[in-house]
Amino acid sequence: MQAELQKVIVGQSDVIEQIFAAIFTRGHCLLEGVPGLAKTLMVSTLARILDVGFKRIQFTPDLMPSDITGTNVLDEDENGRREFRFVEGPIFTNILLADEINRTPPKTQAALLQAMQEHEVTVGRTTYPLPEPFFTIATQNPIEQEGTYPLPEAQLDRFMFNIKVGYPTAEEEERILSSTTRNERYEVRKVLSARAIVSLQKLVSSVAVSEFIIKYVARLVRATRPRDESAPKFVRELVDWGAGPRAGQNLINGGKAMAAMDGRFSVALEDIRKIAVPVLRHRISTNFQAQAEGVTNEDLIQRLLREIPEPETPKYETAAGGRPAASTPAASAPPTPPGNAPQPPPPPPR
Repeated sequence: MQAELQKVIVGQSDVIEQIFAAIFTRGHCLLEGVPGLAKTLMVSTLARILDVGFKRIQFTPDLMPSDITGTNVLDEDENGRREFRFVEGPIFTNILLADEINRTPPKTQAALLQAMQEHEVTVGRTTYPLPEPFFTIATQNPIEQEGTYPLPEAQLDRFMFNIKVGYPTAEEEERILSSTTRNERYEVRKVLSARAIVSLQKLVSSVAVSEFIIKYVARLVRATRPRDESAPKFVRELVDWGAGPRAGQNLINGGKAMAAMDGRFSVALEDIRKIAVPVLRHRISTNFQAQAEGVTNEDLIQRLLREIPEPETPKYETAAGGRPAASTPAASAPPTPPGNAPQPPPPPPR
């Protein structure tokens, strides 16, 4: 998948890896970056290498919820009988690209909430299931604030990753200028079907997670809450509210995907630390003091990763010579009475 995608997309390996992790764990992504960084091209190319349905919605201020979910229309048959028929909206697909999602009012943004969480849509009195797999990839422009509507916190929390798409390096930009100005078209081939993606999602969910990892994730998430006893001093001074339990779930699921893509059967601490920033950055709200000091959410998360200690592993006492005390034969054998020879064992029964 990565080889096919990088035929069109230059660089952005971390962004691609995080999108893959969201796909394999039934998560959703919010891509944030300035215009011209190939956010939309990345998602549309991803849909071309996957044998799944793809729909794109360009969010505008006049977009209505029924334009996304669908609506009931009145049909008349040959006999003059009229009845309502449901016409599916573009949300009934496998990959939904919500382009410039912050350009539409919250009423229309909320049309995605049920679909992102329960993978179903309710129109009128009927609930319609969405096809599997289903995931939403939304884009937004962080520098343009006029005429935009910031996403509500409840909807931000539905996104597994908040991925920042940065500028390319000097070498990557030269490759972009060289390849895009020669009018060359790169053909990509389809790699995975919808059924294969669902099977991979089940496989990734079976990756083992130890109690050690679970305790570390719980300790990291609870440290982001300023009113928690385990929160460091700088969190209590700079944070208004921290991450909820969904952040811990996404950290563990994302760690499973990272481990599986690396060919490992269990989650390591490095997997959690690798995805901590995109999972937590949109779930922490800093106060005015942090903004005045120029402290960003990413700075707080990186400091937490440095200061939050790992859980202690249990220690096992050993006897002399390094052998476990419970396994020494002298402790289990009864002492031989002095002056008496040991008796031979009784003969076996016939």
